[in-house]
Amino acid sequence: MNRIKIVFVFALLFGMLFSVPDTYSLGNEGSLSSEGELYVGVAKADITPPVGTRIWGGYSREGSSTGLHDPLNIRVLVFDLNGYRVGIISCDLIKYCNKRVIDTAKERFNISHLLICSSHTHSGPVFGDYYAPDHDLPYARRVEKAMIDGLDEALKNMFPARISAGYKSFPQFGYNRLVNRGDARAMWENAERIPYGPVDPEVGVIKIEDKEGNPRVIIMQYACHPVVNGKNYDISADYPGVAARIVEEEFGNNTICMFVQGGAGDINPMFMSMHPKEDSETDYGMIEKAGTILGNEVIALTNSLSPVISGEVSLKAISDSLEFTKRFDKEHIFNIHFTTVLINNDIAIASLLGEPLIWNQLYWKENAEAGHPFFFGYTYSSGGDFPGYVPDIRSASYGGYGADDDYIIQVGAGEAIMNRHLENLYRLKGILKDEPPSR
Repeated sequence: MNRIKIVFVFALLFGMLFSVPDTYSLGNEGSLSSEGELYVGVAKADITPPVGTRIWGGYSREGSSTGLHDPLNIRVLVFDLNGYRVGIISCDLIKYCNKRVIDTAKERFNISHLLICSSHTHSGPVFGDYYAPDHDLPYARRVEKAMIDGLDEALKNMFPARISAGYKSFPQFGYNRLVNRGDARAMWENAERIPYGPVDPEVGVIKIEDKEGNPRVIIMQYACHPVVNGKNYDISADYPGVAARIVEEEFGNNTICMFVQGGAGDINPMFMSMHPKEDSETDYGMIEKAGTILGNEVIALTNSLSPVISGEVSLKAISDSLEFTKRFDKEHIFNIHFTTVLINNDIAIASLLGEPLIWNQLYWKENAEAGHPFFFGYTYSSGGDFPGYVPDIRSASYGGYGADDDYIIQVGAGEAIMNRHLENLYRLKGILKDEPPSR
C-alpha cells in the first residue's frame, strides 16, 4: 500500500523529554487470551439541538442557529471479550469532553476504556464556551443522557462479532491549508481545488459483522475539516453526516456507520460553499457532493473486506497521559490523556484529544507495527485537558494558523504523544517489557 514516508531523525528522542506516564491500565487476563468470543453491542440516538442553539466553528459567525438542515446523531459501540469492555461513541459535535460519561461508563457498565470521537462539525452546537464548556446546560445534559442510555442499550443487545479492516485511496477532497498560504495565516479557500499536501489520501474502515456475515457496524475514519457548509447558520452534521447516512442506507438492517475524524487540524475540504456576500445563502449541495464521494468509497471498501475466521481474538487497551506547557506560556500546564487500543493484534488505534495536524496520523500509520493502524483525532478518552491544535515540530517551525498561535501546546508535544503511543502498542503486543529479563 502506498504511504507517505515521513522521517524525523530526532522524533524518537522527544518521547524521553517529557513526564513519566500515569500508571497505565491493561485489559484483564481474559482480554489477553486468544480464547473466548468477541461480542459487540450497538446503539444510535438523535441529539439534534433546538433551533436557536449557538453553533460554533470559524468564519466569525455571530448569533445562534436559525434553522435545521440535517440531524445530529450519536452512535455507540461496545466491545466485550470475557467481560473486558472497550467502548466507542461517535458524535456529530465540534468537541465533547465530559468526564462524567467516562466515569459512568466505568462505574455502571464496567467499560474499562471509552473513546468519545467528535466529528468536529462546524455547524453543530457548543456548550457555552468552546474552551470551557458547561456540561450542566439543559442541552448538554440531554447529550450526556443520550450517551449513557446508548451504552446501556448497546450492552443489552450484544451479538457475537467478527472484525475486518482496510484502507482505500481515492482522489482526495481535502488539501493542506498551511501550504501555499503566502502571507496569510492559512489558505482558507481553494477555488482551483488544487490538492496541496501533505494529506492522507486514504479512508479507513473497520467492519464489524455478525456470525451470519451481515454488516452491523462500519467505522469510517477520514481526515478533513467538516467546514464544507462554510459560514452557515443552520444546524448540520456537514459531510460526515451525509456519508454516514448513505452507508447506512446502502447496508440497511439497522447497520450503523460511525464517522471518526483523523488528523484534520490543517486539512480543509476542496468542496466548500462560498459566501462572497454576508447574506449569501449556503449551498448545501456541497455537503451532499462531498459526503456522497466519501460514502461511496466506504461502501466499496466495506464490500471488499472479509474477516479472518480462524484468527486470534484479543482486546487490549492502555490509557496514558503526559504533561506539557503552552509554547509561549510556560506557566500554563496541559495534562493530555490518550488511549491506545489493539484488537486481534491487527487493528491498532491511537487516540488524541485536540485538533491534531495530519503529521500525527501519517506518523502513526507509517510507524505502528500492526496490520491496520487507525488514528482517532478529536477523541476524548480518560479525561485531561483539551489542548487545541497539536502541531508537529516542522509545522510549529514554519508557523501558520494552528501551528504557532499564542495558545498552542509546546513544540514537540505531538512527537512525544505519538511515540508514547508506539511504546504502549509494543506493551500491548507483549514485546516491550517493564522489567529486565531474567539472567
